[in-house]
Amino acid sequence: MGRRRRRRRESALLWWALFAGIAVAAWWFRSWRLALVGLALWCLYEFVLVPTVCRVMTRQGYSCREPARGRLFACAEPHQRIKSDAVWRLVGMGDPFRKKTAPDPNRDTGVVLVSPKVRGRLAQTDMLLIVLAALGTVVTLAGMVYGL
Repeated sequence: MGRRRRRRRESALLWWALFAGIAVAAWWFRSWRLALVGLALWCLYEFVLVPTVCRVMTRQGYSCREPARGRLFACAEPHQRIKSDAVWRLVGMGDPFRKKTAPDPNRDTGVVLVSPKVRGRLAQTDMLLIVLAALGTVVTLAGMVYGL
């Protein structure tokens, strides 16, 4: 299978320069509202925009190294189902939006070296940053309600 050329991504330093600029402006103007905007933007960045890799375990036991955008997303639809299940397990629930389907009788029934629950385990850094971004979102929402 031939390798396709990947589009070059923007540098994460550009995003961090933006976050630093907002933090400096919030400190300079002594504005907690501007700090909340910066926090909300960082949470959005971590959830949806950060250039990362898929990291879903394949059946052979190694992590998928395909590029993905955002910590909540994977490289392709089969990996996305596994990652979504892992995020819902992080919250302590099953995926309420997943349709229950019967197993495909024509599926490949080769040897599975890594079970689906293990394959769907989030990487420790992803789990930490998802939890921090969720807490940041809660703080931002509470600050917006307080500011009203």
